[in-house]
Amino acid sequence: MIGIFDSGVGGMTVAHAVENLLPEYRVLYFGDLARTPYGTKSQETIIKYSIQNTEFLLDNGAKVIIIACNSAASVASEILRERFSVPIFEVITPAIDKAIKTTKSGRVGIIGTRATIRSGVYEKKINGKSPELQVFSTACPLLVPLVEEGWTDKRETAMILRRYLYPLKLKQIDTLVLGCTHYPLLKELIQPRIGKKSVTLIDSSVEVAMSVRDYLIKNSKVADLLEANGENIYYSSDLTEAAETTAMKIFGREVHLRKV
Repeated sequence: MIGIFDSGVGGMTVAHAVENLLPEYRVLYFGDLARTPYGTKSQETIIKYSIQNTEFLLDNGAKVIIIACNSAASVASEILRERFSVPIFEVITPAIDKAIKTTKSGRVGIIGTRATIRSGVYEKKINGKSPELQVFSTACPLLVPLVEEGWTDKRETAMILRRYLYPLKLKQIDTLVLGCTHYPLLKELIQPRIGKKSVTLIDSSVEVAMSVRDYLIKNSKVADLLEANGENIYYSSDLTEAAETTAMKIFGREVHLRKV
């Protein structure tokens, strides 16, 4: 199975993209709703949670891991790769590669949690590959709780987004990386407030699913280890009505969340 973990429901956007691009393989998902959000936690705590989440997925049959949480990816991905022998993917690198290919003005914006922005991982990786690009980052700590609460179309959320995006708008960016897998659920609010025609949004959910697909095409031995044609399983460390509603929005169908 392809194991995916996130701090909450946002990583289901990754699971949905994997379902669409790799329908022949089973998905095993874990959303850590009981301990969300990760973006406000210390690095030590995020690393501890990430190790626990990975162990849970491996114990339940995962052969490939996707870190669908940007906060976890920014501080724990290398530690997980050192600790575990399975292929481990994260949402940051594919999004960065897409942003570099997309920008025409050389001015790229990043929005993410405090932990992700504080790590500086996007700036380091983008400038490591394309030092001529200018990167502007803004932390948006209120967005994850709003998405987890199901407030993806509320006036209050739109007002908060306008406040967060205004500094990036002043920088005249032409590409905006949604540096959290919760943020694609806010695309319809983000796009008009950053620029309908002038700014391209980069959705890391789709990009990481494509990178996993390309990897499995090139690595048939790993692909052969994955279970095919079975039920996809979605676990959560807490169950809420808002989470179930958001899951239905993402997948366009009812998703059975199992509490663990």
